[in-house]
Amino acid sequence: MSLPLDPNLLESLPAELRTAVEAQIEALAAERAARLHLDAENADLRASVSDLRKSNAELAALNARLEHLANEMKRARFGPRSEKLNPDQLELAFEDLETAIAEAQEEYDTAAAARSQSQPVRKARMSRALPKELPREERVIEPENLACPCGCGDMVRIGEDRSERLDITPAQFRVLVTVRPRYACPKGRAGVVQQKAPPALIEGGLPTEATIAHVLVSKYSEHLPLYRQAQGMARHGLSIDRSTLADWVGRAAFHLAPVVDRMAQLLKRSSKLFMDETTAPVLDPGRGRTKTGYIWAMLRDDRPWDGDDPPGVVFAYAPGRGGAHAERMLKGFEGILQVDAYGGYNRLADDRREHGAPLRLAYCWAHARREIIKATPKAGSPIAEETLKRIAALYGIEKNIRGQGPERRRTERQDRSVPLLDDLKAWLRAQAARLSRKSEMGKAIAYILTRWDGLILFADDGRVEMDSNLVENQIRPLALNRKNALFAGHDEGAQNWARIASLIATCKMNGVEPFAYMRTTLEAIATGHPHARIDDLLPWVFPKTAVKAAA
Repeated sequence: MSLPLDPNLLESLPAELRTAVEAQIEALAAERAARLHLDAENADLRASVSDLRKSNAELAALNARLEHLANEMKRARFGPRSEKLNPDQLELAFEDLETAIAEAQEEYDTAAAARSQSQPVRKARMSRALPKELPREERVIEPENLACPCGCGDMVRIGEDRSERLDITPAQFRVLVTVRPRYACPKGRAGVVQQKAPPALIEGGLPTEATIAHVLVSKYSEHLPLYRQAQGMARHGLSIDRSTLADWVGRAAFHLAPVVDRMAQLLKRSSKLFMDETTAPVLDPGRGRTKTGYIWAMLRDDRPWDGDDPPGVVFAYAPGRGGAHAERMLKGFEGILQVDAYGGYNRLADDRREHGAPLRLAYCWAHARREIIKATPKAGSPIAEETLKRIAALYGIEKNIRGQGPERRRTERQDRSVPLLDDLKAWLRAQAARLSRKSEMGKAIAYILTRWDGLILFADDGRVEMDSNLVENQIRPLALNRKNALFAGHDEGAQNWARIASLIATCKMNGVEPFAYMRTTLEAIATGHPHARIDDLLPWVFPKTAVKAAA
């Protein structure tokens, strides 16, 4: 606290002493101003402490994930000889690990940009000389207004900025040259005007969104691994490493994740879903061989009973086949679940289900039919022949009512299918009484009878199908990808595999060309499509008329 100083007293002091006192007063004033400034800065720092503490936990989780993936990469490359992979396995391990690292890095960058409340910083990337022989298309982006602020007229062009990104049309690479002219006042009385560079999914990166879409569709629809795509690009004179392609895929997978999550939310609002699972061999570099993971499929297809909701499928990777994985994926769903008779689903239909009321399970007659065929000896079996004939009669009724409304289907089934089902049950019970329970045919008949309530659920509900072939048909392409790629390179790579496959499969179910959808969706995300309108990016919303124009 400063004391008031009498001006008369100050004037009465000798000149030298008065000068010293005035200097001291100025120093004290400066010190006080500095202290007030520091107090203001401290207040700002204290206000941001809570935000920093919250973000530190997120950063720690991201860093731990990146460290884990980096260690996995080191182990795959430099592990003991007993853990070493052959060259093809190594390529796939690197491919999926690098994709997972890129996704984590994009999450890190996005979180950092959100914390700073600014646009992501465009990273300086090493420029690559694209082959001169590739065709080039120039797109000149002019400023919206060339009128000079000083009022002298239009600005004059004084230069331009050029940037090149790798673009693609199907079966043809080209270089997309973006030209941004600069304009300035001819009299030097105003600043320079230039249009901003167009946004890109990978800021400052080489590929256009069309190129990324091509890589995604080639890998997850045409089942072409990234290292083979890199080999194909090399034939066009493009030296792009597999690791670079993996970076593109990982960053795209991060940005597409909310679309897949939204698809899953909407599917689980349905009254009936299909579910199935298939193996997904995943490399385990620590053991130098593969382990068995599973791709789970959750599907809605109401077209057989003329439902209004569009079809869609969401895949998810899980490290095992336990029913807990299905339960977690179906959290929030209430209704009828059409499945095969795998025992892992039983927990969903009783009190063991933690997330909601027990579900009604509808079983698959195609699987029942396969059990009978599998139990038939080479010489044939009258029991198998008669059983298959009776099942075929049920399928004949289904063929006639496909595409009709649920009430009409239920009425037809009650009138025509129920009597056949009653006769079939009596027939099977009679045969079971004659056969040994340990015989193959006895086991096949027991398989049907013990699941009878789930097998006949279709007769009482027009929305239910006789089998789960619709979801099996969607899993089949994943099996083809598994055959071509042999296995996924990492657990997180398998999850990316499932995520992108969900979008591509749903496109195909809705008659949408996957490349056109992927390109348009990535372009929309790059330009800042609002999350509140994420439903506009769902595959079944994509206009089918645009497919022909984009093809």
